[in-house]
Amino acid sequence: MQGAQVVGRVALLLRLVGRKPEGTSLAGLVRESGLTRPTVHRLLTSLAAEGLLEHDAATGKWVLGPEIFLLGSVAAARFPMEDIARPSLRRLASETGESAFFSIRRGNETVCVLREEGSFPVRSFVLHEGVRFPLGVASAGTAIMAFLPPEEQEELLADWKAHAGDFAAGHSADVVRRNLEETRLTGYSVNPGLVLEGSWGMGAAVFDQQGRPAWALSLTGIEPRFRADRQEFLGKLLLEEAHKITARVQRA
Repeated sequence: MQGAQVVGRVALLLRLVGRKPEGTSLAGLVRESGLTRPTVHRLLTSLAAEGLLEHDAATGKWVLGPEIFLLGSVAAARFPMEDIARPSLRRLASETGESAFFSIRRGNETVCVLREEGSFPVRSFVLHEGVRFPLGVASAGTAIMAFLPPEEQEELLADWKAHAGDFAAGHSADVVRRNLEETRLTGYSVNPGLVLEGSWGMGAAVFDQQGRPAWALSLTGIEPRFRADRQEFLGKLLLEEAHKITARVQRA
């Protein structure tokens, strides 16, 4: 393999392993990466030798290694969004009782990077740090995609099944278009259990210094906590906190 190709495949495997804190099997990584089994095994073994991955002998799954933690700790100092977003997450979790999250846009995906648990005892576990969703899927991805330029939205929608992957079944292009339009009208997104039945979410976009949606705040929980009579209250809180972060980012 050429050098650039190797780097691309290594990055792909690290992202795939990082999606599941409990680890991913070799067979799962082969299936999700589209690479051959010998290639995946060789790369995983090399990454483990460098401490970037570890193989859990008890479960047979691959998990992120200690070197990833060290690299992430160093990199975190360059990205102050945790300091900026954490107060908003705490206020949202405190005022709603739901779990609050902060996600970033990476290419055509959103990645959850921060979480703050609420006091309500029953929680949805669809979202956690490291989880990635295609733009337009789940509440954070819908909130961000809704405020992208129309041509960027149409580019994703034109090849929607390939973009959404396994999520396309629950997120048809028509459903996504309606969700995007509703999000633009209200300012916040609502995910009515499309990722997992009974697990609802709401999100609001946070904008960078150029006025582009780069991050999102979201709340997740069980369906009875997100019925229509409460959505306006939750949406108002999300928008208030999203505006606070946006204002702080744009003053920086």
